[in-house]
Amino acid sequence: MASQAPRKIILTKEQLEHFQSSQTHKDIVSYIETLNTAVVGVKLTDECSQSFGVEAILNVLDRVEDIAKATPPVDNKASRFGNPAFRTFYDKVAEAAPELHKTLPGLPQEAIPELVVYFGEAWGNRTRIDYGSGMELNFLCWLICLERLKVVEESDHVSLVIRVFWRYVQVMRVLQSTYWLEPAGSHGVWGLDDYHFLPFLFGSAQLRGHKYIKPKAIHDSEIVDEYSKHYMYFACIRFINSVKTASLRWHSPMLDDISAVRTWEKVNAGMIKMYLAEVLGKLPVMQHFLFGSILSWDGPLPPPRDDISQDDAHWGHDHAYQGDLGGAGQREVGWGDCCGIPVPSVFAAAEAEKGKVPGARLAGPGIRPVPFD
Repeated sequence: MASQAPRKIILTKEQLEHFQSSQTHKDIVSYIETLNTAVVGVKLTDECSQSFGVEAILNVLDRVEDIAKATPPVDNKASRFGNPAFRTFYDKVAEAAPELHKTLPGLPQEAIPELVVYFGEAWGNRTRIDYGSGMELNFLCWLICLERLKVVEESDHVSLVIRVFWRYVQVMRVLQSTYWLEPAGSHGVWGLDDYHFLPFLFGSAQLRGHKYIKPKAIHDSEIVDEYSKHYMYFACIRFINSVKTASLRWHSPMLDDISAVRTWEKVNAGMIKMYLAEVLGKLPVMQHFLFGSILSWDGPLPPPRDDISQDDAHWGHDHAYQGDLGGAGQREVGWGDCCGIPVPSVFAAAEAEKGKVPGARLAGPGIRPVPFD
């Protein structure tokens, strides 16, 4: 199969519906379920086999973190939004990506141009300086491609979650805190986490069948601190608590609701259903999805672009604001689910909220019931 540069194709509800019945959709869901099953009852601190491919991927992720540390944020104190230095970081990663991929054992050289696209998009959006579950999905797609190309094997599934994916999340936390990445999309604030979804899905799988820890334990700070080193779910709760004031019920109502579920089995099953609906089933997310030769598209193609120089970050949809991102004088002109009104970084918001008393619990049309019954 010839390598093909991944591109965006989904623009309409009809194309999204075609994707949801496609082989590529089945492959993504199957891969998530496979990784999910692999880590049931597995701690982050457990020993696991790591192939040469896994070791090489971990080295690549270390290199990305090194690039971030060598690219400090610029003085942007007047803004609570994304730091422009992220674009410099992004360009450095793009420049280094082909050589980094050459270090992955067994990777065909002709596949590198296709893989570097998923890899680059996994760190956030260069134009908007934001990050969300769609970018996280790109990292998952990158792993799917690497397994299809035999860089990693089925025997690596445990290490791909508790070593590789978790290392990716740790690097993303560095980027989020360094460059004040904005949560992607208008509704990120109503989600599980301003940025991530999969750590909660895989993290709830880790806790399935646990004899003592129940979902409601996320409200016990001592348990959260103790078990955050063993389980992704608690590590994510600990992160949220470290950057947001007050309790989860004020700023993370969905996580608060989920904590009332009796078993981790139901939480995990609900997470998978929610991922299908809120990530793979949402046009604002999937209109940014990239199809290439490995994760292919077999449906009707979109019309050709009139302006090939059009900013790819905003191709195919309108925006709900005008003016500079996060700048003064913005004027709301509508409500766009994709980019919407820029939301300040959680780190910037935490600085602004210091010393304030929390208001009423978040509520409204953006809050949806969760599928955990």
